[in-house]
Amino acid sequence: MNSGAVMRQGETLRRVGPPAAPPGSDWIRCAEGAPYFVTGAGEVWTPVGHNEAITWPNIAPLYRRRDPEAVERHFAELAAHGVTCLRLMLDYSQVRHRHLEHRVGGFSPAMVRLWDDLITLGEQYGIRYLLTPFDTFFMALRWKWHPYSHHTGGPATSPETMFTCPQTRAAIINRLLFATRRWGHSPAVFAWDLWNEIDSFYAGRDMAVTHAFVTEVSETLRAEELRLHGRSHLQTVSVFHPNLLADPSLGEVIFRHPALDFASIHLYEPETIDAPGHSLAPAEATARLMREAAAQCPPGRPLMDSEHGPVHTFADRGTTLPESFDTACFRRTQWAHLASGGAGGGMRWPYRHPHVLLPAMHVAQRVLASFLPLIDWRHFDRAALEERLTVHDFSGLACGCGDARQAVIALMPHETQGPTASRIEIAGLEHGCYSVIQVNTVTGAREESAVHTHQDGTLVVLAMCAGQDLAIAITPAPDAC
Repeated sequence: MNSGAVMRQGETLRRVGPPAAPPGSDWIRCAEGAPYFVTGAGEVWTPVGHNEAITWPNIAPLYRRRDPEAVERHFAELAAHGVTCLRLMLDYSQVRHRHLEHRVGGFSPAMVRLWDDLITLGEQYGIRYLLTPFDTFFMALRWKWHPYSHHTGGPATSPETMFTCPQTRAAIINRLLFATRRWGHSPAVFAWDLWNEIDSFYAGRDMAVTHAFVTEVSETLRAEELRLHGRSHLQTVSVFHPNLLADPSLGEVIFRHPALDFASIHLYEPETIDAPGHSLAPAEATARLMREAAAQCPPGRPLMDSEHGPVHTFADRGTTLPESFDTACFRRTQWAHLASGGAGGGMRWPYRHPHVLLPAMHVAQRVLASFLPLIDWRHFDRAALEERLTVHDFSGLACGCGDARQAVIALMPHETQGPTASRIEIAGLEHGCYSVIQVNTVTGAREESAVHTHQDGTLVVLAMCAGQDLAIAITPAPDAC
């Protein structure tokens, strides 16, 4: 079979990528009683990462194995900076020659081999993938060339009929079944994002059909994984946040669908995230939007932002943000995400020329990754601190989440604020002694102290905000005081 041939469902293609994973390899599951993730062995696992694409500079050389060594070097760098997760689409329709299927049900050997190699790299470097079947944005823009379009012999007359056309629904399900049969054995698969930025648009504006579509896809994929692997990967469905605002009934699918395991949203907001004027703007918006989203989730359901970035600045204005400013936006956004109850730091869409994250952004990911072990996420409630948190002599963003025993706080001063000592009060903690670890989110430098609560359970901490951001981890330390 030559590399330009088409592979049909059920045909055998010589496996050039990953072997079957050992039966004991860990998959990711939701923690019991906490809205975060753990491995099958019960060890905490947190998604630290961003969006990549098979046509972007970091992965494009893997196509037809043009330069696999360059891609491997990239994965080694990601692992060295604490990255544990990438969000990827099985194909990317910005160009015409990276479709997973040449035609409906006909799978490209070159693309299958690329994914074999990506799975191998994920296993080798401990990086897992949040996988979604389609790049729906460019799919709609370039519909005439999509293999599911009637223009190319496919079953769907338009994207608006994809959920209502029985043949198209069957093809969508078939794609996911192919993916799990080929790669679902691997622990490199973190979870399935069953549809990128779901909306009733694909169902002729019928929300009941949209809900039923998610049910059918979820149940069919999960049943096949149980049959093949004896267990199933986690499932979610993502949403473009402005669409959620326009149609709040989407929340029944995104946040509360009984078949899904966790919630994922794409945080875009005009002027704050889409086109920030100052580096606090995207962080302030992220903290607010994450609190609102968490309030809509069932208790214990993990929540994460799986796409964000300055889309309006980049795509509409044709401007790439200055490196230092964009890095500050990136860093502050990820800490706002974590301190507002999100699992990890959120997943940036690069929106840069070239379309990759900056090295300084990976450094920021490494600082976040080094902070994560300070909290016992298996027993952590993400409830927003809100009125429980008071910060004196401080101008900027102060946000946090926690329960009666642990808390995570992020302090981000305005750019104009000079060095100051801020008095922080956290109310509602169990009476006792606590470890307080303050981390400079730029350098990663730490300062640890032991502090005892007042009789009413209020913990008072003095933080030195020397013009830079701080993240604070508060955990019980009964023998330290």
